[in-house]
Amino acid sequence: MAGTAPLPPGSTIGILGGGQLGRMLAMAAVQLGYRCVGYAPAGDNVAASACDDFFENGWGDNAALAAFASQCDVVTWEFENVPLSAVESIPANLLVPDPKALKVAQDRLNEKRFVEELRAKCAPYMRVESDDDFARALERVGTPGILKTARDGYDGKGQWRIASVHEAEGVRFPGQACIYEGMVNFETEFSVILARAADGTVRMWDSSANTHEGGMLVHSVLPAGPVVESQVGAAREIAEKTANALNYVGVLTLEFFATAQGPIFNEMAPRVHNSGHWTIEGAATGQFENHIRAICGLPLGGTETRFASIDMRNIVGEDALSAHEILAEDGEPHLHLYGKREARAGRKMGHVTRVSHKTPSQDGA
Repeated sequence: MAGTAPLPPGSTIGILGGGQLGRMLAMAAVQLGYRCVGYAPAGDNVAASACDDFFENGWGDNAALAAFASQCDVVTWEFENVPLSAVESIPANLLVPDPKALKVAQDRLNEKRFVEELRAKCAPYMRVESDDDFARALERVGTPGILKTARDGYDGKGQWRIASVHEAEGVRFPGQACIYEGMVNFETEFSVILARAADGTVRMWDSSANTHEGGMLVHSVLPAGPVVESQVGAAREIAEKTANALNYVGVLTLEFFATAQGPIFNEMAPRVHNSGHWTIEGAATGQFENHIRAICGLPLGGTETRFASIDMRNIVGEDALSAHEILAEDGEPHLHLYGKREARAGRKMGHVTRVSHKTPSQDGA
């Protein structure tokens, strides 16, 4: 980490990645008096609007990465698929969290083995590297299941749901390392999001119940309900063990299925997370601010939930074109549009968080 003393105001934070998470990290950093410099390949880099400077260069451009790093007092990332070669070209004393978290999270098989060593429960799975492996996985793990690329892929990309052996015959092996997982019979999905400081202090936000469509998160709600509330304690133990094992600094997210057998680990994101967007308005300190606090050596802020009920929904595709109508709603809608130029189908364009001091039952729901 870039020294043990807190970074003073005016220091520069480097952010690898140009998406909305980087944008919201930069906005939180500016509020605390820091400068931000971003880095990502050329594209619709919405984080650039919140940064003092932005490098649009390839991940393999070592000269540009060195120039970027030379401006920074600390460097972090906004998504877990930044190539390790790019991250490791940056001086290690600048990087927070430790890149070990990326090494674990970027390969689904490594990720599952890592958390299993910490006593987490996972769905049955097998590594698949050929058509023969796939056939054996179908036999041993069974159907229904889901074939996922071992690396890359997010929001449902690089995934094939398989309802039966007959249906599997129509799936062409993608020619890269994959993992085949048995489907989990779950009641709901939830996430544990924590912030960990360099001194080992851990703060956790309340867990939201999450709804996905096509592999992409669309809705997070609090309170999460009795099923999640009965299992969140065990999930938090796994999350904290994971953070400690990685000597993690910053915000870390673990996603779980709530099942009759207890929480089943799904995946890890070594970064701020979509299901934590509600914390901006809904918690004493939001996930973006606490990540900045952690990587800069500042005290973590409180994570207490400030409202009786909170509802966060993603704004996807062309729904963004009429999103300003949300501002006319009664209550307290908080609209966030990310400034993306093209409203493509299935693309996250923004989110809205609705908060209330009343519980859903008091609102007549």
